[in-house]
Amino acid sequence: MELQIFCPHWGNERPFPEFCARVKESGYDGVEMDLPLPPRKRRDMLKILQDHGLLLIGQYWQSLEPSFADHREMYKRYLDNLIEAEPVLINGQTGKDYFSFSQNMALVKIARQRSEASGIRILHETHRGKFLYNLPVCVQALKEDPDMELTFDASHWCTVHESMLEDQEPALKKAIRAAGHVHARLGFPEGPQVNDPSAPEWTAVRERFFSWWDQIVQRQSKRGGVVRFTTEFGPWPYMPMAPFTQKPLADQWKVNLYMKELLRARYA
Repeated sequence: MELQIFCPHWGNERPFPEFCARVKESGYDGVEMDLPLPPRKRRDMLKILQDHGLLLIGQYWQSLEPSFADHREMYKRYLDNLIEAEPVLINGQTGKDYFSFSQNMALVKIARQRSEASGIRILHETHRGKFLYNLPVCVQALKEDPDMELTFDASHWCTVHESMLEDQEPALKKAIRAAGHVHARLGFPEGPQVNDPSAPEWTAVRERFFSWWDQIVQRQSKRGGVVRFTTEFGPWPYMPMAPFTQKPLADQWKVNLYMKELLRARYA
């Protein structure tokens, strides 16, 4: 089994070459990010990643069109743009929670067709506001398409279900079996991101998440494949801020480095 850990581009405010140098120096294997649609801008960013020896996970998140017809066409466009970059995989925040089940499954089918044509895996993230916003919907989708792969981010489900998912173990196990990539962020029943995962008050939450990730790694290890994590603690509004001063309660970069080291120590 090979372990690869990716850094999120989300929240970065530095020039892209400086960001990539920092990511490489910090011991990450690659970056998870979206890519601009203009071909020249995309090529320039890919060249910088390549120059720094960084892998790419393509990220689709642009679920902005309320009309399903418009959304479907933009979904195709963004997926095709990422496929041209030949990333190690694509993580998609697929669909909308207010689209019908059949509409969202139509998007999954589009992704499947493009994945088969390109040879690039396209995974679907368990994300609030998107298709897989809760566990029952996810289980229903997996029943419809047993080969669907997930980007497992249970932080969203903890918030949606306002629990640590103790009462949904059978459904959770089905999702874990379908996980092909992990977003390593800790959520809790009242929010998708704890303020600082190293704080002792989050120990039980941290161990709960690792119990899920352990199962995913164990399955991947038996297959002899690559296990990929993205340390996905984000900036405001995911990162809480102090009132009035608007000072972040923790440093996003340092929090993600902390998660990276935990993952290396546990799984490398």
